[in-house]
Parts: sequence; C-alpha cells; structure tokens
Amino acid sequence: MTDSDVSLLLTTVRINTWFGSRSLTSASGFFYRREGRLFLVTNRHVFADVPSEHFPDRIEIALHTDNKDLTRQVYFSIPLYGSGIGIWRQATDTSGIVDVAVIEIDRQRLPAAAVLHSFDASHLEADGEQVVIGDGLTVLGFPLGFHDTIHHLAVARGASIASAYGVRFQQQGYFLTDARTHRCSSGSPVLRRRMHTSHPNASPQSWQLLGIHSTRMDMLTRDPEADESLGLNCAWYADVLETLTQ
Repeated sequence: MTDSDVSLLLTTVRINTWFGSRSLTSASGFFYRREGRLFLVTNRHVFADVPSEHFPDRIEIALHTDNKDLTRQVYFSIPLYGSGIGIWRQATDTSGIVDVAVIEIDRQRLPAAAVLHSFDASHLEADGEQVVIGDGLTVLGFPLGFHDTIHHLAVARGASIASAYGVRFQQQGYFLTDARTHRCSSGSPVLRRRMHTSHPNASPQSWQLLGIHSTRMDMLTRDPEADESLGLNCAWYADVLETLTQ
C-alpha cells in the first residue's frame, strides 16, 4: 500500500451511533476542513431518522494515533445534542430535506496524536476536467461494517455515474451511481480520480469529491424472485458542504 493510498483512506471513518450505553447502528463518514475548522460529514439519517425511530444521542469514531503503525487507534466520542438541541448542521432545498449533515469537531478535544486527513473546497473542483455520465468512481466506506480490522481502514468499491451529472435527478439534489453497496455505507464519500492533476502522488489531492452516498434505489414493482435489484444509488452533490460549513 502506498502512502497516498493510506492518506486517502484516512479521510474516512466508521461511525457507531449510541443512545446512552446502548449501541444502535453503524455508518460511514469523512472529514471536511474549512478555514481551520474540522467537520465530520455523513448522512442526516445517521444522526436522526423519524421513519425508523432512530435517535442516537452521541456517535463514536475510531482515530489512528500513529502514522507508521496503523494498528494503533483510540475511540473518540462526539455528542449530538447540547442543551437538548441537535448540534449538527443540515440543509433543505426546494424539494425538502437534504440527506447530508455535518457536525463540527472541537479540535482541542482531539487526541494530541490523532492522525487524519480531510477534504476541503479544492476537492470540489473538477480541475478543468469534464464530469460525464459513465465516469468511473470510487466509494470509500464500511459496507455492513466490513473493513480492515487490524489496520482499521475503510474499503473502496468501484462505481460509475449513472445519471446526467449536474442534473438534479427527479428534481432532488443528488445524482445516481451504479455500484454495489450495502447498509452501513451511508455517508461514504463518492470520488472521481482527476486525470490531469498537479498533485499526481499526493492523495487525496488527486481526487475530486463529487458526492455523499445516501441510499440504494429500487422499484416498488420489482419482483424479487424474477428481477435483480437495480444496483443504483443516490449520491447527494458534495457542493452542499460549502453551505453546511459556512
């Protein structure tokens, strides 16, 4: 594994949700930095979801503590409420709730030895390249919680853009991806490798952050015995992060 591979994977963490001492669910998330402030990004439904009656009061992530020895980590707890009010940021648009949320991390609370990498506004740019349907993508995350349990690193799944990029699919703030995904992938970064980057060996700088994976898509009319699942997913456009981190 190259140093650039490790740098990219260190942008993404497994999120465990808790209510008190009771473990609830698992998801994926990644770090986003803006003007010296650090945010954890995931789906809004990871923090609160009315249909499933999912209301955790804190989350927990694992942070690496050694650049060379990736087996070393520490768990870091982040409260979701302050004075009874949710402290994450979420957005709405003309079609309703956007399934993306960020929560700011108090950097003074981070372990002094914490090792992590983050995306920023520069990763939202196409760097002069055209993004088109069929482009190859990479989705980093923890499908069904699966990951390298020795080195505590996410895994990557291949994908492609499956709808007109830049067009809001069904007037929603997302585009479609063609990928094999599972539960616990919610909140994964959806990335496109830049072909002509000025940082060819400096990952994650060589990647464009296109979206945030949210959920699998399917047809209510699908016959589960006769038809395979569509294998399509929605990824919310990542430019919403500029609004959420203002």
